[in-house]
Amino acid sequence: MELYTDHYFMNEAMKLAQQAYEEDEIPVGAIIVCRNKIIAKAYNQTELLTDVTAHAEILAITSASNALGAKYLTECKMYVTLEPCAMCAGACFWAQLGELHFGAPDPKRGFSRLSENLLHPKTKVTAGLMSIESKDLLDKFFKKLRN
Repeated sequence: MELYTDHYFMNEAMKLAQQAYEEDEIPVGAIIVCRNKIIAKAYNQTELLTDVTAHAEILAITSASNALGAKYLTECKMYVTLEPCAMCAGACFWAQLGELHFGAPDPKRGFSRLSENLLHPKTKVTAGLMSIESKDLLDKFFKKLRN
């Protein structure tokens, strides 16, 4: 049995989403993996940093690029708990991300409602990994926000 499966890595991203939830941030977590090693971890920090671009994916890409000393992430896989928005998909495009695995779809803001072409043509995409857990955490967050 392989230890470092897609499920394992998405579970690590879910832990970051939970951390975001506990800090009153929209609960999205992202990790970037290169050769089965986590090289970047991030979660949404738009409130903490007072920065609308501080999405989990953007922060993870910056961290991964710093870790590798390179701007392209062709050998890397991103695991993120929510489908990336157009901004984050664009960042994934420019980083030439090798693989994107996301949990819950985002029917309002997700990149796929606009165009699959927002990602680099060589980026492999897998959707729906731990989508129920991710959606449940998001629903819990927005319910808490409304009350």
